[in-house]
Amino acid sequence: CPQGRQLRDLVVAIARHPSGHRIGLTRALADAWGLDLDPLTDDPATPWQSQPGDPPALAQCRIIGDVVEILEQTAAEIVADFLTEDPPENSTLDSQPSTLQTSKLKPAFWASPDWQWLTQTLLPNLRQTSDELRYLLHGLNGGYVPSGPAGAPTRNRPDVLPTGRNFYSVDIRAIPTESAWDVGRKAAEALVERYVQDNGDYPRTLGFSMWGTSTMRTGGDDLAQALALLGVRPVWDGPSRRLVDFEVLPLSLLGRPRVDVTLRISGFFRDAFPNLIDLFDSAVRQVAQLEEPADQNPLAAQVRQETQHWLDQGLDPEQAEVRSQYRIFGSQPGAYGAGLQGLIEAQNWTDDQDLARAYINWSSYAYSRQNSGRPAPDAFRQRLGQMQLVLHNLDNREQDLLDSDDYYQFQGGLTAAVRAVSGQQPATYFGDNANIATPKVRALSEEIAKVYRSRVVNPKWIAGAMRHGYKGAFEMAATVDFLFAYDATAHCVADHMYQGVTEAYLLDPQVQQFIQTKNPAALRDMAERLLEAAQRGLWASADAQVLDQLKAIANQAEGQIESRYA
Repeated sequence: CPQGRQLRDLVVAIARHPSGHRIGLTRALADAWGLDLDPLTDDPATPWQSQPGDPPALAQCRIIGDVVEILEQTAAEIVADFLTEDPPENSTLDSQPSTLQTSKLKPAFWASPDWQWLTQTLLPNLRQTSDELRYLLHGLNGGYVPSGPAGAPTRNRPDVLPTGRNFYSVDIRAIPTESAWDVGRKAAEALVERYVQDNGDYPRTLGFSMWGTSTMRTGGDDLAQALALLGVRPVWDGPSRRLVDFEVLPLSLLGRPRVDVTLRISGFFRDAFPNLIDLFDSAVRQVAQLEEPADQNPLAAQVRQETQHWLDQGLDPEQAEVRSQYRIFGSQPGAYGAGLQGLIEAQNWTDDQDLARAYINWSSYAYSRQNSGRPAPDAFRQRLGQMQLVLHNLDNREQDLLDSDDYYQFQGGLTAAVRAVSGQQPATYFGDNANIATPKVRALSEEIAKVYRSRVVNPKWIAGAMRHGYKGAFEMAATVDFLFAYDATAHCVADHMYQGVTEAYLLDPQVQQFIQTKNPAALRDMAERLLEAAQRGLWASADAQVLDQLKAIANQAEGQIESRYA
């Protein structure tokens, strides 16, 4: 179990979200103070005027964001005070002086469902983390491992605790769930609104990167969003709440044009959710048959145009119609990934065309009710040539887009392919559905900047990575790799980020010494990757003196590796 400040922060991160009869820890604090705001959904930029009777700490707040910060600090303090009074064995809590007069909270708060659940359920469950090792060994010895649900505890799924159980996922017949539809519908409207604000017109065509792991965690947020963009609503059976049908919404009720959505599904999604492939394909076919104006139903207009194109190419009417309706693509049956990892790691590429070629080769297999992975590179290229927008979503903040190569492979690869085929950079957005009450949409460059500031060069994260020795150094090197790869594919990284990473990881004496001692290969790889970014023109403003320092670091690390393993 985490200890000290880590345990405090983890408890707050889980408890701030509502679930069942709980409204969320920061909401409970706001209620206890009689504040007229919602810390989870209100716009943080809204001006705030303190009222008589408010806690003194709020007197200097100018906007709601300042109030939310106070609520978060107060939540951390009351959790820290509780942990100090009831410390777990070997606790290393770095207690801080109470500055917000938390003892003056109304007695109703201490009796609230949120506080009672935190102290009586959440903390005891977290302290059973030792069950992970116990049940692993028990299972390897042929013993029974108890079962439990899967999900992200910081995203309204605290029932996954305690960990160490043999987890199960979801009933695929109930996806998307009704709660996922609620999130997906909100996320769809947020995406349309953001695109209209940025471009002055409604989006017509969208490429959506969709994964099976997030579908299992959320119950189908992403698919629900794709259906909502099409203007299609799921229908559930009353008693079982399983999905039984879908309903095409009329334009008058939708209130905006439909969006022509193309899915690029992961291999795991293909294997785990064949029923969702059938569902989305059926929805596409039904929307394509609607007699609606081209500017209100771009999917139907495009299907009619492409059907004629394929007829002119010699296909029979049925083949032409089927090919024009392909809207689900993925890797070859039995294959996984998007084909870019090897190219990036080996530096075996020259320009966008190389990256796009690899991505298209891996991704141009069409899936539908009739076809399970039919090669359709021509149809896929047609989809790419018309895409205005590329989207990928994140369903929780326990990870970010620089934590794995899959993010740049799927979203970055799709962006590079669209740019290579159409000759234009598509709008790239990153959805943040961690707070289900208010799904957010950011430009990809904004999400990269958020992750860069909040994690990549955050001294707190760097110190945390350094606690893990060689693996911490590896994570730093992986972060640099993924930052570079996202820039190579999606052109979304600013020059100052390369400079900042260089200063935080390689030129900081303490951090450099740590990496050099624990994992010199990571030090060499980071220096070489940053030099590659400069050579390829991605880090255009790189200072010559800094590049010389990076070359020296790479050479020194290489020499250390050779001497260590000679």
